[in-house]
Amino acid sequence: MFRILKKNIAVGKATLPPAFVNASAPEGSLGAPEIDFLKCTGCGKCVAACPTSALTAEDREAEGKRLLHLSYGNCIFCGLCAPACPHQAISFKGKFDLAAKTKKELVRKLSFSLSGCRKDAAFVTSSALPVKKMAEEAPGFAQGDFADRIPMREIGSKLKEKIKRLFGRSLHIREVDAGSCNGCEVEIVNLSNPVYDAERFGIHFVASPRHADMLLVTGPVTRQMELALVKTYAAAPSPKLVVACGSCAVSGGIFEGNYATVGGVDRVVPVDIYIPGCPPRPEAIFQGIFLALDKFRAK
Repeated sequence: MFRILKKNIAVGKATLPPAFVNASAPEGSLGAPEIDFLKCTGCGKCVAACPTSALTAEDREAEGKRLLHLSYGNCIFCGLCAPACPHQAISFKGKFDLAAKTKKELVRKLSFSLSGCRKDAAFVTSSALPVKKMAEEAPGFAQGDFADRIPMREIGSKLKEKIKRLFGRSLHIREVDAGSCNGCEVEIVNLSNPVYDAERFGIHFVASPRHADMLLVTGPVTRQMELALVKTYAAAPSPKLVVACGSCAVSGGIFEGNYATVGGVDRVVPVDIYIPGCPPRPEAIFQGIFLALDKFRAK
């Protein structure tokens, strides 16, 4: 015992101050794709390369325009779209703070003149492109898309303050694996390591949904886990929050349309917050939890 204590004292403090959430993504982490609308011509090459239909195109002949949609909820951050773009309009800068209260907020739209698109030598005809109808019209790309979000460096301290105000104790979270590949689980486990240390913000993971204020759900919801998820949701006391963590939980991800999966979590139980990413970084999960607390107050 004394040997262990001596070693711990020699190692010193491993936990970083709350400012860690303002750190940039590590080298090698792509993050979400960003489109430079000044370079993009709407040729459709990126759409043809996207494996999850996160990028889709819709040609409206009557209106003479092409709509290009980018859904962060479907994106798995694979990076295949960037090399496919002949105009180098797509870049990856490590963007990960994408948590949103609705799926509409995860969709971006670009509009192009169809005649102008066809003049591009790289133009891909509409018949060769996947088209996904959007339930709602999405906002267009603009500078500072996430400018209204709370700066990441403030999330830690504000999260602790809000949890104490709303609950007077810890925020109890039950993590539910609804068929995940466990990539998201790895990042969720990281929340409790000495570097991120979610406990200091008042976040506590529990073993039973009966003790939980929030369900943090991962995976595309397999047919085998559908009933288990419904029962877990029913067991959690009201008012309860549900956070879909990861692209699979948001939209089905790479498994969307598979016979063995239902799709996104919101096809089974109501969802309050969506956190895209494959997998989302711990900082992105913190941000999603922070946004969820606003909905808890409303409930």
